[in-house]
Amino acid sequence: MLNNIGLPGILLIAIVVLVLFGRGKISSLMGEVGKGITSFKRGLSEGKQELEDASHEGDSARDVTPEKDKA
Repeated sequence: MLNNIGLPGILLIAIVVLVLFGRGKISSLMGEVGKGITSFKRGLSEGKQELEDASHEGDSARDVTPEKDKA
């Protein structure tokens, strides 16, 4: 269905969106999208850092076998 839009179709859609929403609304929307992408990337890097820190803390070998009941 959308495989053959082409450049003229994309330009027409862009013009319609520009007329409907206006330049100011679109620029503010793109600014918010940029902030969201930046926040997402920051979250990914912080999560990766947390995983690396947790793996470095667990480098020492530990005995994790459960203790048997002493009855």
